[in-house]
Amino acid sequence: MRVLTTRRFLQTAAVLVAGMLLGACGKKDAPPSESTAPAAATTATTAPPAEPARVLVVGTDAAYAPFESQNQSGEIVGFDIDIVRAIADKAGLQVKFVNTPWEGIFTTLDQGDRDLLVSAITITDERRQSMDFSDPYFNAQQLIAVKADSKISKFADLKKLKVGVQTGTTGDEAVSKLQGKTSTSIRRFESTPLALQELEAGGVDAVVADNGVVENYVANNAAAKFKSVADPAAFASEQYGIAVKKGNTELLEKINKALAEIRADGSYDRIYATYFGTPQAATPAASAASR
Repeated sequence: MRVLTTRRFLQTAAVLVAGMLLGACGKKDAPPSESTAPAAATTATTAPPAEPARVLVVGTDAAYAPFESQNQSGEIVGFDIDIVRAIADKAGLQVKFVNTPWEGIFTTLDQGDRDLLVSAITITDERRQSMDFSDPYFNAQQLIAVKADSKISKFADLKKLKVGVQTGTTGDEAVSKLQGKTSTSIRRFESTPLALQELEAGGVDAVVADNGVVENYVANNAAAKFKSVADPAAFASEQYGIAVKKGNTELLEKINKALAEIRADGSYDRIYATYFGTPQAATPAASAASR
C-alpha cells in the first residue's frame, strides 16, 4: 500500500490548481446569441392595430310605414331605412337603427344618444336652430283620411269635426291652427296608425297626416274603406331631411355627398319605386313645416 506524504500531497494540489488557472485564462467568451439582442427595436417598428370603425346610431320612430316600421321579426324596415343604408354604403359608414319614440326623439340627438335621425322629419327653420339637416330627400304634403262615404272635400270642412293627429306633427300643427290648439275636438295619438285605427272605429271623423303614410294605410287596409282627400291650397309642400347634431359638419358633408351619389347612380329611384311606384321629381328647397 502506497502512502501519500504531506509534501507529496501539497505538490500534487499545487499542480492541479495551476492547471485550472491556465485553463480559465485560455477560455474565450462565447459571442452573444441573437436571442439576447434588445427587443425594443422590433417593438418600436410594429404598427398598432387599427381601431374598429365606429357604428353610428340612427334614431327612428318605427311606427310610420312605409317610411319606417317593424316587420314580424322586429327588424326596422322602410323607405327611410333603405335610403340611409344606401347612403352609409356610399360614404363607408356603419349604422345601427334604434327604435325611438317620436316624442323625445330630438332630445336623444342633442344629448348624443343618437348620431343621426331619419324618421320622415320635415326640415323647418325652427328645427334648424337646434340641429342640422341634410339636403332634402323626400317631398311630402298633408292628406286628409276619411271614410269612403264621407262628404268632407277640403280642409276647412274639419273646422267643427273630431280630427285625429299624431302629436307634434304637421297634421297636429295644421289642425291646431284651424280649430285652436286647445280644441277638445282634436284627438292626439302617439302614432298615425293609432289615429287611423280610431277613424276606422268611428272615434274621429278624419285624420290629417303625411301623404305617404295615409296612402300606404289606405292601400293596405281595404277593409277600413277609407279614401284620401287632398287640399294643396291648405297644406304647404314639405321636405324630409336627415338630422344630425348641430355643428357636426363632417358627418353632414359625408351624408350629402353620398345622397347626391345615390341620386346620380339610380339607387334612389330604385328604392323610391319599391315603396311608391313612379320615381319622385327632384326635391326643391325645404319649406317651413314639420312632421
